[in-house]
Amino acid sequence: MIHSSHPHAPDWLLAFQKNIQSKDGEDGILEKIFEIIGEESRWCVEMGALTGGYGSNVWYLLKERGWQGVLIEADPTYFEELQREYAGDAKATCLNEFVSFEGKSTLDAILSGTSIPKGFDLLSLDIDGNDYHVWESLTQYRPRVLVVEFNPSIPNNVSFVQPRDMSISQGSSLRALVALGKQKGYELVGANKDNAFFVLAELFDKFAMSNDQLDAVHTDQSLVTYLFQLYDGTIKIAGNQSLIWHQSPISEKKLQMLSARKRFFPNRTSSRSWVRKLKFLARKNPLYPFVQRIRKLV
Repeated sequence: MIHSSHPHAPDWLLAFQKNIQSKDGEDGILEKIFEIIGEESRWCVEMGALTGGYGSNVWYLLKERGWQGVLIEADPTYFEELQREYAGDAKATCLNEFVSFEGKSTLDAILSGTSIPKGFDLLSLDIDGNDYHVWESLTQYRPRVLVVEFNPSIPNNVSFVQPRDMSISQGSSLRALVALGKQKGYELVGANKDNAFFVLAELFDKFAMSNDQLDAVHTDQSLVTYLFQLYDGTIKIAGNQSLIWHQSPISEKKLQMLSARKRFFPNRTSSRSWVRKLKFLARKNPLYPFVQRIRKLV
């Protein structure tokens, strides 16, 4: 049964954002999702668990709601802190594993060594790049809810999947993840700045969303950089104007494909206009003033 205050807006879940240990309201959003669909196994998996504290999407469920979980972290230094965070907690299984797409390192293979049920409640996937491919490779387990990180600099209308290579960290677009979700039997119910929330397709009707179009569900475009052209060939940028993860401004000057002297609007119908443009370009030549003086002397 949907909560009586449900406003039926596409991005309504964002109204429930709350941070206990999560960064961008995920704790509150997940709490609301499970209020709607109910809790079943009360098991969760966090891949890319880091230290297990700040930034965790499952800390609240494990520490305060009595859930059980599997926390996976590849970095040895982070893993040491993760173990300290859950020391003596029998409900949490901490694994120092590097997950890949095939063989003994797949998420399927790693989870098979634990007691987690096949249809566990929540998978939180945040590994800075190959989230798409890890989700795609998961075939033996079917979590009811997924939180998956996407690249927030890619516009909603662009489908981009980074190469299937664990040595690359680029991230995939939300549109690509939505398409993958549909292939695997999931529907998008919400998206904050850089995390998408999916539920099993058979649970989607419980959310009674008035519009499930991507632009309506994911409205935060603050990290998108827009590039456009002027009639004379000048390249302009708008929106976010910095390299997000490198803290460096994007130079509009360096983006120019044409030098200043070559930037003009080419009129294809008038030969006279081309003559004027050639004269204009000639005047841009640093030798032009000297040529003019010589012509006057002659």
